[in-house]
Amino acid sequence: MSASSRRSGGLLEGLYKVVMRRTSVYATFVIVGALVGERAVDYGVRKLWEKNNVGKRYEDISVLGQRTSE
Repeated sequence: MSASSRRSGGLLEGLYKVVMRRTSVYATFVIVGALVGERAVDYGVRKLWEKNNVGKRYEDISVLGQRTSE
């Protein structure tokens, strides 16, 4: 038995068999992937923003919003 006959397919063929064979599964895969990707990018950008703006944010200023007593 040769190696080519034992091998049932490559990575792309396996992906096709699992995900892209039916339109409903493919559409669900795309929508879920977009939502997960959006959440990951949002989390990463938020953490980068917070790291670069430490001490400059409204939450970091302790006297902001306090009235001085006269």
